[in-house]
Amino acid sequence: MGMSDSQFKSFIRFLLLALKDMLSETDPEKKKAKMDEILNNLQKALED
Repeated sequence: MGMSDSQFKSFIRFLLLALKDMLSETDPEKKKAKMDEILNNLQKALED
């Protein structure tokens, strides 16, 4: 089943917010952990 335009835009907003949050992190370990979480969530979305 596909996504509607509205659902896709919502997903992009979620991803954008997560990336901005990761980029604002100053601690390198926390930044990497946040990036790993984003990547894992994207991978899980592809597998669903």
